[in-house]
Amino acid sequence: MKHVLAVLVENKPGALTRVSGLFSRRGFNIENIAVGETLTPGISRMTITVEGSETLIEQVMKQLHKLINVIKVSNLSAEPSVMRELMLIKVRAEVGNRSDIQQIVETFRGKVVDVSPNSMVIEVTGNEEKMEAIKLLLEHFGIMEVVRTGKVALLRGSKITRET
Repeated sequence: MKHVLAVLVENKPGALTRVSGLFSRRGFNIENIAVGETLTPGISRMTITVEGSETLIEQVMKQLHKLINVIKVSNLSAEPSVMRELMLIKVRAEVGNRSDIQQIVETFRGKVVDVSPNSMVIEVTGNEEKMEAIKLLLEHFGIMEVVRTGKVALLRGSKITRET
């Protein structure tokens, strides 16, 4: 099962290395990781997607709590959450098929963010299924390059992930 963990850390050199090293030592593959500052100065939040059983994830979470610079660890998969990722896709686009591509982009509520004589760059946000669906439709035109941010997530409602 995939788990999405929110890890609050002190924004100091080596914090990311320590966290990723723990996963590596345990033999876990981090599927994706997104890191950014929080509203609190000096605190960053890592959103990590990893696959494993409930028991193994609980063990990893306990070990994460013991690391220097780690403030709090939460399993967002265990609670109602909003999860999204961003994907940029560069697709071959000739004058004759641009309107077809644009129609697909609009269907997925994406945006064309760059156009050149032979290609278009498309921005899409959403869940993993949405990303795979638009990629599948755009393959027909020729995907030149894809980049994804990985998941970011927040708890639903008024509940928040705090430092305490």
